[in-house]
Amino acid sequence: MTDLQAFILAIIQGITEPFPVSSLGHAVLLPGILHWSLDEHSPTFLPFLTMLHVGTLVALAHVFWGDWRAILLGLFSPRRTARTRNKAIHLCSLLVVATIPAVIMGGLFEHHLRLVFANPLMVAGFLTLNGLLLILTEIMRRRALRHEQDNAYQTQELSWKDALIIGLWQCLALFPGLSRSGATINGGLMRGLDHLTATRFSLLMAQPIILAATAKEAWQLRHVHLSSSMITQSLIGAVVAGVTALICSRLLLRFFHDDNRHTLTGFGIYCILAGLGSACLLHFHP
Repeated sequence: MTDLQAFILAIIQGITEPFPVSSLGHAVLLPGILHWSLDEHSPTFLPFLTMLHVGTLVALAHVFWGDWRAILLGLFSPRRTARTRNKAIHLCSLLVVATIPAVIMGGLFEHHLRLVFANPLMVAGFLTLNGLLLILTEIMRRRALRHEQDNAYQTQELSWKDALIIGLWQCLALFPGLSRSGATINGGLMRGLDHLTATRFSLLMAQPIILAATAKEAWQLRHVHLSSSMITQSLIGAVVAGVTALICSRLLLRFFHDDNRHTLTGFGIYCILAGLGSACLLHFHP
């Protein structure tokens, strides 16, 4: 992998992890379209992938430091009030419940699904499906709001059942091309959250999953010989991915905060165009 390829992949990771457009899908499609001789399953690629996840995780943790600080203080501070403790316990339990389905399903099926479905042409199809799901969710939500008052609620009002259902939506991301953030935002919208709250909960949910993936990859690195060039390239990739993810996370939150009329439809249209365009390129210029 050249330095330019590493730089481009790091930027793509930082953009597509918070945005509902599938980071894994883009990581598979871009090398396929550009005919890069890049083996993303190679042990030499693992340090770079691990550090991309580290950079993204640090960026998201920085954006949501206020939430994590509130959870930690609510759980462990001797000065916490009963209300603060209960809010922290509730939010922490929601994140645990929402994470369980992806941990179980990922542990059982992720390797097999990626082996079967990580073909670039199939990924293009799943990316198109991701766009259709985003648009369909918006249509269903709009129809539901026509028949009842818009009473979208906040994260603290979610039940364990809501968190579990959103967690089940997250399992869709096991198919390369289906976005993790897109699936969980869809799940949040279907459970009555508004766009901003669904996005915040989605990005909070992402962090335990990314942490688990990073820990797994770091464990696999114990037998990998790391050259100085691999370390340098991986560290630069982490910084680039982290800065990009930081910017894009804040942009996404501001996008939904500044105008509650903003929806996922634009991201859905992008995914459909990118998926169909990629499929055409891969089919006619293999």
